Amino acid sequence: MTEHQPLGFDTLKVRAGYDSSEHQYAVSVPIYQTASYDLGSVERAEKLFGMEEAGYLYTRIGNPTVAVLEQRLTALDKGTGAVAVASGMAAVGYTLLNLAEGGGTILTTPRLYGGTFDAIKHLFPKFGVKVEFVENSDDPQSFRQAIGPDTKAILIESISNPNATILDVEAIAEIAHDNGLPLVIDNTFGTPYLFDSFSHGADIIIYSATKAIGGHGTTIGGVIVENGKFNWANGKFPHFEEPQFLLRDQATGRERSTLEVFPDAPFTSRIRLSYLAYFGAALSPFDAFLLIQGLVTLTERVDKQIANTLKVVKYLEQNDKVSWVSHPAAEGNPYRELAEKYFPKGAGSIFSFGFSGNDEQLKVFLNSVKLFSYHANVGDARSLIINSPKTTHGELNPEEQALAGIKPETVRLSIGLESAEDLIADLEQAFNQAFVKAVV
Repeated sequence: MTEHQPLGFDTLKVRAGYDSSEHQYAVSVPIYQTASYDLGSVERAEKLFGMEEAGYLYTRIGNPTVAVLEQRLTALDKGTGAVAVASGMAAVGYTLLNLAEGGGTILTTPRLYGGTFDAIKHLFPKFGVKVEFVENSDDPQSFRQAIGPDTKAILIESISNPNATILDVEAIAEIAHDNGLPLVIDNTFGTPYLFDSFSHGADIIIYSATKAIGGHGTTIGGVIVENGKFNWANGKFPHFEEPQFLLRDQATGRERSTLEVFPDAPFTSRIRLSYLAYFGAALSPFDAFLLIQGLVTLTERVDKQIANTLKVVKYLEQNDKVSWVSHPAAEGNPYRELAEKYFPKGAGSIFSFGFSGNDEQLKVFLNSVKLFSYHANVGDARSLIINSPKTTHGELNPEEQALAGIKPETVRLSIGLESAEDLIADLEQAFNQAFVKAVV
């Protein structure tokens, strides 16, 4: 390896953001379980509070363990800055508020996680953040036609929940940038391993680190990553250019803006000093430690999960008790070409299928699985199953579910690390139970 040769993804996921010599030579990232930090001296305190020296003040806005997680994901995504928060929904919420502070519209697709859909349709408008859904999301030009004078951003998911649909990201990014708007991608299902968001035009990445990044179903967390390329001084985001007393020059007293003080990472820095500091959804040091542990094995877990997924998809396609399978690897799937372009390593391990029986049979089926866990998470080392219309997307009324393409018979699978043959056998026996024991 030459001195300037960039490190590979697998090296970065194990080592990025951590130098043991800065942490008493601890081999593993230490858990800095502290609320606050000694300032050392009055002079040092003035430098810290004046943004003249990097350091830690209070764990709500920064912690050495959390910082390793932030720096590692920044490296994996080839970004310029990141901020970790207490959940994926906190990451979504802080991102949207930071984009449309003071009022504005977020342009998005209806194919979103149910909590995101419900929040942006019913909660965020109460805070001046409106939403407009592009119904024909498969046509990038539909986004161009929907952009209005108060549009602040376009928000999409790299792989949709629960049907694993894929949009033409580069075309949508071009439309966003033509109109001076950032493209925000929720890359939870894609992960930085499967999808390089920034190289395909994203400006902001959101992760629910609870899912594949953590990978073990133990920890709630969220991360926001930026790449420092978007022009936040284009007139559409005046709050980024507002001088703030908090950011004043300690020598002159002159108030400075976020763009002036943090030119390479203004978006995440503003979230840290505004929304994280004052709304307070801080990620704990211990949870950050667990998410770092998850990142170390991200590649190996995701590769195995995708290999299992392909086998389960093939089984379901041949099952006469299944009416359809929605995964890009399924035969005749309309997103296969986009998947080959954007997801050459595989389009994830979370997808849905249509159960061909009635409601009573579906209940028996779900109650009969023995290896699949019935609960509302994804990206776990364990395989999971759930009836999305009644649970993860239960906030959506029938019209909203139809808009999002979620049919009443939808069952979502998240494939884990078990033997694929055992998973298939479990599904098979559950189908048999449903179509033998249920009242038809």
